[in-house]
Amino acid sequence: MDFSFSHEEEAFRAEFTSWLNQNLPENWNPLQYTVFESQEEWGRLYRGFQNKLFRAGYAGLHYPPEFGGRGKTLIQELMVSETIASTCLELKIPGVVTHGMAAPLLFLCGREDQKKEFLPKIFDGTHIWCQGFSEPNAGSDVVNVGTRALKQNGTYIVNGQKVWTSFAHLADYGLLLVRTDSQGPKHKGLTYLLLDMKLPGVEVRPVRQITGEAEFNEIFLDDVRIPEAMRVGQEGDGWRIAISTLMFERAMGDAVMAGAYLRNIRSLMDLARQMKRSGRPVLEDPVFRQQIGQAYIRVMAVKMHGYRSLCHLLRGNVPGPEGSIGKILWSETNQRLCQTALQIQGPFGQLTKDSPWAVRDGMWQYLFLKSKGSTIAAGTTEVLRNVIGERILGLPKDASRVTRI
Repeated sequence: MDFSFSHEEEAFRAEFTSWLNQNLPENWNPLQYTVFESQEEWGRLYRGFQNKLFRAGYAGLHYPPEFGGRGKTLIQELMVSETIASTCLELKIPGVVTHGMAAPLLFLCGREDQKKEFLPKIFDGTHIWCQGFSEPNAGSDVVNVGTRALKQNGTYIVNGQKVWTSFAHLADYGLLLVRTDSQGPKHKGLTYLLLDMKLPGVEVRPVRQITGEAEFNEIFLDDVRIPEAMRVGQEGDGWRIAISTLMFERAMGDAVMAGAYLRNIRSLMDLARQMKRSGRPVLEDPVFRQQIGQAYIRVMAVKMHGYRSLCHLLRGNVPGPEGSIGKILWSETNQRLCQTALQIQGPFGQLTKDSPWAVRDGMWQYLFLKSKGSTIAAGTTEVLRNVIGERILGLPKDASRVTRI
């Protein structure tokens, strides 16, 4: 399979790269992952950067102009996302759900009025979205969602709790999966709603992480009244819509994540050149050279898997469970890469940014701690391996899981 791009596509990439280099924040270092002073500052920088992209014609590239898009190609969209990921991913992270899930969901499953209302405000950075799927008793097994929605006079009255909701404290709207029927099969009783995060009865509580920041949140919903017009699809169709949304997120996400980790590998190689053992650069140590080489190979495998998924989309196919493969690949690769960075630092690997002797201002220590959630968020590795075994390889279900259900 040929994954090379046309001359026109490469010219577009070069054009965007030139624009990006001229519009990065002052003194931006592509080899240094930036940790912002506050979540609010992070959100503000995201909105400003996204608006710049929009005004320059680089946002919503493959979406139709009537919804605020540019009517370009999915390849061009990928090139912009890859280039950003390999240069300044931090500036886009608060919008990961916004562009990876909310935009494709609305475009594929939303009504015309929903598309016209929300998509332009996604593309120009006005809105940040969060995803309200996970609950205390429904993590990777989304079918166990228990948040209830009772419809009365054209309004859904919602009660329940969501957890591990990224950027809910910054979000204007949320994708909300609720239970509208508890009598039949679990997956047939779910409905998909759009939640205005400023509605009465919505309470957001940040959850402090091991890195010290509070990117995740709990959401408590107490008699929240959501108009029926904010429903996506038909009542009871939430499971199908949710699964479709997750698959589209992974179809584009693997190649983009590979771009981010190729940036980390460049940073890792630079670190290995600067750090010395017995007076010689660590990069000359054959053990570390092998670890860096293995990391590069795994990242390229993620990239090629992402391109294969993109080809599947371009042929008009719907993403399938193969997305689970890419998620396992990049999450485990990320953890190994960060661990190698700390090993390269030797005793200095124990020092965080609070220490004046921390290497690279503790960037790798921060990324190492953050990487521990990679194999949990967006579907745990254990669950995804079951998905691969059952839905791709056709293996029988795990007997212990069948018994529990």
